[in-house]
Amino acid sequence: MPPNEGHPRTAGRGRRSRSWAVRLAAALTSAIALAGCAEARAEAPGGEYAPGEVLVKYAPGTSAGAWAASAKAAGAEDPAVAAQHTRLLRLASGVSVQAALKKLRREPDVAWAVPDYRARAAGGRIPNDTGLGHEPGDWRLIQWNFVGQFGVDAPEAWANVAADGAPGGRRVIVAVLDTGVAYANRGRYRRSPDFSRYTFVKGYDFVDHSPYPNDHNGHGTFVTGTIAEADKHNLGLTGLAFEARIMPVRVLNSEGEGYASTIAEGVLFAVRHGARVINLSLEFSSGVTAGDIPELIDALRYAYRRGVVVVAAAGNEGHEAIAYPARAPHVIAVGATTEHGCLANYSNYGPGLTLVAPGAGADASLPGDPNCRPELPAGKDIFQMTFTGSSPRKFGFPNGYEGTSMAAPHVAATAALIIASGLLGRRPTPAQITARLRATARKLGGPGDSSLYGAGLLDAAAATARGGPGAVG
Repeated sequence: MPPNEGHPRTAGRGRRSRSWAVRLAAALTSAIALAGCAEARAEAPGGEYAPGEVLVKYAPGTSAGAWAASAKAAGAEDPAVAAQHTRLLRLASGVSVQAALKKLRREPDVAWAVPDYRARAAGGRIPNDTGLGHEPGDWRLIQWNFVGQFGVDAPEAWANVAADGAPGGRRVIVAVLDTGVAYANRGRYRRSPDFSRYTFVKGYDFVDHSPYPNDHNGHGTFVTGTIAEADKHNLGLTGLAFEARIMPVRVLNSEGEGYASTIAEGVLFAVRHGARVINLSLEFSSGVTAGDIPELIDALRYAYRRGVVVVAAAGNEGHEAIAYPARAPHVIAVGATTEHGCLANYSNYGPGLTLVAPGAGADASLPGDPNCRPELPAGKDIFQMTFTGSSPRKFGFPNGYEGTSMAAPHVAATAALIIASGLLGRRPTPAQITARLRATARKLGGPGDSSLYGAGLLDAAAATARGGPGAVG
């Protein structure tokens, strides 16, 4: 079984040092937020959460007056709408989160009251090198994840969807909920040279409450590149669904952290603005349960009811348990594999894992699995164009990116290709797309290794081929 890497809050990591890992996991802050407290975050049994705030859902039919009264009784002074029947209450100075929760949970009109837990990105690191230079068309030498022995067979998938009149997943909207995306030239920000301005539809920044979801980190731009980096810019690399439209939704800050309430807002925005697929390359810490993040669970349930496919990173703790939100019902949970076709040593696994996709890194120690060779050097990283340092103006192909954050967008892009192709019908449901992905995945490991690899390794070519499970016409 994969070892516990002792790194419980990252869904993506740098191989050289854990300090390089971009940490993006959901958690709530300060169990006690006292006046003048200098703490920026605090620990609850489930993880870190926002200090001085609680989320409350009221029963349908509760009047505005009742909302206000219960909020005041709990010590809140600035309620804000978070979702239908849900309010984010900002607590007065000197009122602790736990004291407010205790009072709110006694109110008859309160369905639930929880802290606002923090999540972190599920992969990657902040690189400081200049990356790699490539000749046009040499992406095949670098993107083993697309064309290698244990890649997803991108060229055949592209041929399949082109034959269906939908090259590159044309016109399907994929929402990337992350640190933002380098999607436009605005102020100090620049659009990534390997993105077209026509790639993007209107998004939103729920961290700074702005209509401009620029990337403040680089993680979101990398993830977006795996999905929709351009194929004709002669800059070296490409995306798997290069004609898809991207909706950039910023829910994680410059440190790659964000709260459950913010992520829930992002999910609702994406669904209501036409996204067909949502990618969540982020994870909550291992102690966070569904009961700790009810507002996000509600939002994911809403997405499923509206026919939106949600793909999420399984997490990078090496645990036999999938992290939320990937663990939520109806979410496609994606683990990570290496260039050798082995489970990555950081990838979470266990019941609820849907399938795996390339994430890079070192092999897990799995005796009996012929693809796993942990004694050998780690395989190649995943490469896409993103920031080459901390500046949002300098781009390249930095190394060191690995994690379930990198694996998830392969699956999101393939879902977009399936939708664009029409092979499952005009409006396939999330359940139909999930079943197709599972049925066409390549088996890895031994007969009893489904908990390690789910249905197997993503096969974009088989998933987009005419005929087979669920195909119409």
